[in-house]
Amino acid sequence: MDNIKIIANNSKAHFNYFLEDFLECGIELKGSEIKSIRRSKASLQDSYVIIRDGEAYLLNMHIAPYKEGNIFNHEPNRTRKLLLHKKEIEKMAQKAAEQAMTIVPTKVYLKKGKLKVEIALAKGKKLFDKRETIKRRDDERAMAKAKKTIGKYDE
Repeated sequence: MDNIKIIANNSKAHFNYFLEDFLECGIELKGSEIKSIRRSKASLQDSYVIIRDGEAYLLNMHIAPYKEGNIFNHEPNRTRKLLLHKKEIEKMAQKAAEQAMTIVPTKVYLKKGKLKVEIALAKGKKLFDKRETIKRRDDERAMAKAKKTIGKYDE
């Protein structure tokens, strides 16, 4: 990927949801917010997207206050507007409503100097699905470790 710097990943989203229909969008920010984000002071934990009055908003995204900011510094967890075309918003809202899904941000990154947010339609996993995910991840780790130790003895 050219000129992309990942700022924040929402790893809990991959664990708690089945994700589909990824979409890249811009985000409306204040000056002190982008300065803080460029220093990698952002978190997507517990954040989600709502659609209100035909516009998409990102809630609970934490952007730490800018250290060199003054009294006009931003509020860390404020609601931020996502920059999407009207048809994209309608399409996401319709799919989310039809299939009882939610919209979650999966990552925040800088692309050619501009901040982008990747959002996805998400369907919640049940407990047994999460256990299966944990089991698969542990199995993959065990196989990688076994390959590493076997490779050590082959030399």
